[in-house]
Amino acid sequence: MKFSEMRYQRPGQEETKSALIALIQELKDAKTADEAFDTYRKYDEVTANLSTMGALAYTRHTLNTADEFYDTENSYFDEVRPILAEYTQEFEEALVASPHRAAMEDAFGSLMFRNIEISLKAFSPKIISDLQEENRLTTEYDKLVASAQIVFRGGTYTLAQMGPFHENPDRQTRREARAAVAAWCEERKGELDRLFDELVKTRARMAEKMGYASFTELGYYRMQRNCYDEGMVNTFREQVKKYIVPVSERLKAEKAKRIGVERVTVYDDALDFLSGNAKPQGTPNDIFAHGKKMYAELSPETEEFFGFMLENELFDVLTRKGKSVGGYCITFEAFKSPFIFANFNGTSGDVDVLTHEAGHAFAAYRARDIYPTALQDYTYETAEVHSMSMEFFTWPWMEGFFGGETGKYRYAHLSGALTFLPYGAMVDEFQHHIYANPNWTPEERNACWLRLEAEYRPYLDNDFDFYREGRRWQLQAHIYERPFYYIDYCLAQTMALAFWAESQKEYPAAWEKYLRFVGFAGTKTFTELTAGAALPDPFAEGCLSTVASTASRWLDSNPVIDK
Repeated sequence: MKFSEMRYQRPGQEETKSALIALIQELKDAKTADEAFDTYRKYDEVTANLSTMGALAYTRHTLNTADEFYDTENSYFDEVRPILAEYTQEFEEALVASPHRAAMEDAFGSLMFRNIEISLKAFSPKIISDLQEENRLTTEYDKLVASAQIVFRGGTYTLAQMGPFHENPDRQTRREARAAVAAWCEERKGELDRLFDELVKTRARMAEKMGYASFTELGYYRMQRNCYDEGMVNTFREQVKKYIVPVSERLKAEKAKRIGVERVTVYDDALDFLSGNAKPQGTPNDIFAHGKKMYAELSPETEEFFGFMLENELFDVLTRKGKSVGGYCITFEAFKSPFIFANFNGTSGDVDVLTHEAGHAFAAYRARDIYPTALQDYTYETAEVHSMSMEFFTWPWMEGFFGGETGKYRYAHLSGALTFLPYGAMVDEFQHHIYANPNWTPEERNACWLRLEAEYRPYLDNDFDFYREGRRWQLQAHIYERPFYYIDYCLAQTMALAFWAESQKEYPAAWEKYLRFVGFAGTKTFTELTAGAALPDPFAEGCLSTVASTASRWLDSNPVIDK
């Protein structure tokens, strides 16, 4: 079904609540396993519809944040989801306590029940009003950032539209562009501080009500961490500091020399080559035309998937006034359709939409017939393996996008994958400090960010008050909207680099391994998937040393002569 034809109908709060209450009792009364299975199927339909309508409201709201109807509907879900969560929780409690659980585990596997037990630890009716407040605040943050109108050299731009100026080979242009963005942020730092302060205190209050020492414990449950813990994450971050930060410093020093600056400043960081970064050739239609060719040639599975996406209008990628910033992939479960949202701005990121976000969508498309719906869902770091690995598996087709600049694209892509790891680990450590100290002032939070920048990104010189004050994090939406969702990117990047290394040796075998990895969907944990695919253990000492050395050797062997 085409996106434009997907009918939105608000699920009534009382109607949905009554349906869930009836199903809870029906499950408790089930005399046989078959009756329990039948009740679960009904529950799956109700929750899939609720999820789909919420996803439609959110997507259409982010496509145009000025649309009053979908703004209202998105706010409705912000209010109603926490209320209905009380009843989905009660159903899940009845499910894990059911005398028919063993039969259901035989059919669905034990991981589904393990995940349910984790989700039960992430919710309590005590925190409904706090969840509603959290939703309201994150929506307010999203609308604030989406409303940005940056006046620059006679034009007015959104934050996404400013992207090409940050990559301009002319240093003065880059500096003025970054200054314009910093000035907009500086004027709104009071709002940004207030929103985050209220979010941190709201989350700390939820954790206290549920009996947790801090929001960190609750946050890990909310992120469905089902195979690793805070200690293992800390071990990974220490590996990043030990093995990746030195490589990142070297690569940034080489870039500084390449672009003709003494040190990389905040307004130099997005530029990789003095002649300009690789840019996709042609119009958005040209990009999609080559994307279609690329996925047709990659495999029969990707050809079918991409044709489905195009035929059903499941892309919206052009930036415009009022559209939310960033990019995402979302799934409309009832329609068995993923959807890709992005903001094309004439940079290499436009191609990344057809690789990164398409990796998410491809995985969702492959999983759409798995039953029950809960097993279609995988944890976030697994999802990011799907997307980040797809970026590398599409390397053989990059010439169709970049022509003579393909070498620049591949070099920047691989070096960027390495230099991202310190930033991603820094974001994660920052959040651990934030939720260990929920009463910090804005100044103390900013000071923490600056300390971590000195540790993870010592090569970077800040400029402008916004950055010198340690406020760069306020433009990282995940920190506001999805706490602890960032180390997932780092873990996934590590696995994606392993897939890349294998694809350099024997592409067909690496691709078949990736297809199997994707095909398991949510039936295995992240660590089970990586072990089953014979990928390195990201939590093991030395893993990142191997990753760094393999990628560094390729970069050293494939230098780009900038003209």
